[in-house]
Amino acid sequence: MLVLGLMSGTSADGIDVALARISGAPPRLTAKLLGHTSSKFPDAVRKQILRVAEQHPITAGELSQLNFRLGEVYADAVLAACKTFRVSPHKIALIGSHGQTIFHQGSPTPYFGRRTASTLQIGEPSVIAARTGITTVGDFRPADMALGGQGAPLVPYADYLLYRHEKYGRVSLNLGGIANITVIPAAAKPHQVFAFDTGPANMLIDGLVAHFTRGRQRYDKDGRLALKGRDIVPLSSSLLKEPYLYQLPPKSTGREYFGRDYVKKLIVLGRKYRAKPNDLIRAATWFTLVSIRLALELFVLPKTKVHQLIVSGGGTKNPVLYEMLREFYEHNGIRVMTSSEFGIPTEAKEAFAFALMAYETFHQRPANLPSATGARGPAILGKIAYAPPR
Repeated sequence: MLVLGLMSGTSADGIDVALARISGAPPRLTAKLLGHTSSKFPDAVRKQILRVAEQHPITAGELSQLNFRLGEVYADAVLAACKTFRVSPHKIALIGSHGQTIFHQGSPTPYFGRRTASTLQIGEPSVIAARTGITTVGDFRPADMALGGQGAPLVPYADYLLYRHEKYGRVSLNLGGIANITVIPAAAKPHQVFAFDTGPANMLIDGLVAHFTRGRQRYDKDGRLALKGRDIVPLSSSLLKEPYLYQLPPKSTGREYFGRDYVKKLIVLGRKYRAKPNDLIRAATWFTLVSIRLALELFVLPKTKVHQLIVSGGGTKNPVLYEMLREFYEHNGIRVMTSSEFGIPTEAKEAFAFALMAYETFHQRPANLPSATGARGPAILGKIAYAPPR
């Protein structure tokens, strides 16, 4: 089957589209990436996504409209990608659309008399299927959560298929808005794989850059602003007190925790230590690195030998962050590589993963790893919106 995967992450900086050819079934499933591209959200739509994700009040009507409008935006991205790939939509068998996360509460909290966990991804799959003529799978996370899982991370299923090795223990690290890792011990069975969100990656850096440039810049291009900053030790020490870093896995987080309110908290902290904007951006970059280091030192290395760290996501484009990672881990005997060295460009891996998951859903096979999400068992993920009859 030719399958398109769509991914738009917590940073809401655009839609990644991956085209894959997939055949067979685990453990002999084969998948090849044939192409990838990306498109941006219309500015007004992006602003509304971020406003909703930051938990600003919205009416049910506005949320309903945004859900359907995003379905149109995703459909446009699919049709544009088909032109880029020079593939007719009629030849695409399936789309896997992650949707746009606007709320994620992975751990149950008290709600009207019962502890409840929930997640909400929008971007109506029925609209995508109708506009493109391609059957679309969406809303992947709830099936895992219904079995007591956190609904995240889900990409470990693809990590396991892509990176399992008989001799090498590997950690797959994705640097999106949030940083997450998948730990794949040498010769691992599926139940031996575990994964969790380590904390913020690009989200805090992007938030600070947007604040200090009054929206003129969305991210720290080439790490230039962090390079101009200075290290303020008391500020860094304060960041190390963040409770999430020490919370036991499985765990997941997002914009609800490390979003706008956390950026405001950092700005207040920066004033306390007389930090200039570039100092604070450098501190946020360092915080990403140290949260990853703590995750490995506290929860991974005591359990399993790691030979290679495979990095993907937009954070690989930040040379300051990537070099900090590489220098630290290679000094400690762990080789740092990018997913591109395995044939999956760093910005395409998550979209590729949701193409794989859609393929599994279509064939009524589970694609969560309970050892990663904390679910009671396997779950067939997602909901299928069939294309109109041709």
